[in-house]
Amino acid sequence: MSALSSQVLEEIKELPAKYPQPRSAVMPALDLAQEELGHLTPEAMSEVAVALQLDPGYVEGVATFYSLFHLEPTGKHRFYVCTNLSCMLRGANEIVAHVKQSIGVTHAEQVSADGLFSYEEVECLGACEFAPMMRLDHKYHYDLTPERVDQLITERRAPTPLTPTLSPGGERERKPRAPRKKKADG
Repeated sequence: MSALSSQVLEEIKELPAKYPQPRSAVMPALDLAQEELGHLTPEAMSEVAVALQLDPGYVEGVATFYSLFHLEPTGKHRFYVCTNLSCMLRGANEIVAHVKQSIGVTHAEQVSADGLFSYEEVECLGACEFAPMMRLDHKYHYDLTPERVDQLITERRAPTPLTPTLSPGGERERKPRAPRKKKADG
């Protein structure tokens, strides 16, 4: 049984053509795998290696090197709070403490009791002029305050409809994925 869906595996197989070096596709491929599973399993990393025709050790090395890849389960919504100097000087430590208290965890490896949240302190996210800041659900949030953090948490805890959305034909609709940006020719 495959860890990754056939749709994601096909998407991964198409990636090398978009890069001058096929090995450059490993990070976007791992990102697709992690997006689907929530974290990278050994099986998923092996499937990525096969799909890209790369050595499994190379793929695992990339996955373990970069902090945005996770080998253990994380919350559905993960706060990546910048605690580098600019953010720290503008209140990042207070934001981290507020996130921890608000989601009910005591350390970065912990997932909230409802499975929705986890957090991680990260180095510079490249927006020092908007400190303190963080990444959440693939979006960057700037000039953070405890009130803004509370708002983000409340939005993600909002109940979702129990009845799945059905298409006019009666089939369950899948949530559309955002289209991937294509590299410009030339």
